[in-house]
Amino acid sequence: MAVREVLGTALDLERKVMELYVALVQAFPRPEEVRNFWFGMARHEAGHCGALLLVEAIVKTDPKRRAGAKVWFDQAVVTRLRALLSAYMQELHQGVSLERALEMAVDLEASELEDLVVDLLGVVRSERWRDRAVQMMIHDMGDLSYMVERYTKNEDLLSRADALIEQRRGGLRRARPRAVRAVRS
Repeated sequence: MAVREVLGTALDLERKVMELYVALVQAFPRPEEVRNFWFGMARHEAGHCGALLLVEAIVKTDPKRRAGAKVWFDQAVVTRLRALLSAYMQELHQGVSLERALEMAVDLEASELEDLVVDLLGVVRSERWRDRAVQMMIHDMGDLSYMVERYTKNEDLLSRADALIEQRRGGLRRARPRAVRAVRS
């Protein structure tokens, strides 16, 4: 599917994730560490939106990128993510525990949306941009893992969060050797 077709959908989903995290800021104003965590998660989603808007501008102004750029995209994933975000927002309005909110965050951070953002950043053909996006995701997952460990006793949830960190780290390590070879060429 052409990049321009995917960007609008990805932006919409990122906004919805950001809105959920903002709602969690309001749902958990105390302790301050928890409120700040949710605010940081929302801010990072805003950063994803900004990066996608930049990709959109580059694609609009560069005919070569517009013509050749393709990104793998499954409409079933979009449908599932929209339904998940809608259900989570409804659940949040009814009241959730901090543990459940953290579980929602692990689910969202493990979603295909994060991979789609990295793929879309690849359209600008910059390993540095891609690496930075993955590093931010690793940072987010580290914060999320810490919050799960600190505020829950849920070992399964902690294992899921830690596995996501390792998965993202692995993706970063695999990408770096290509970048090093490209510099030497």
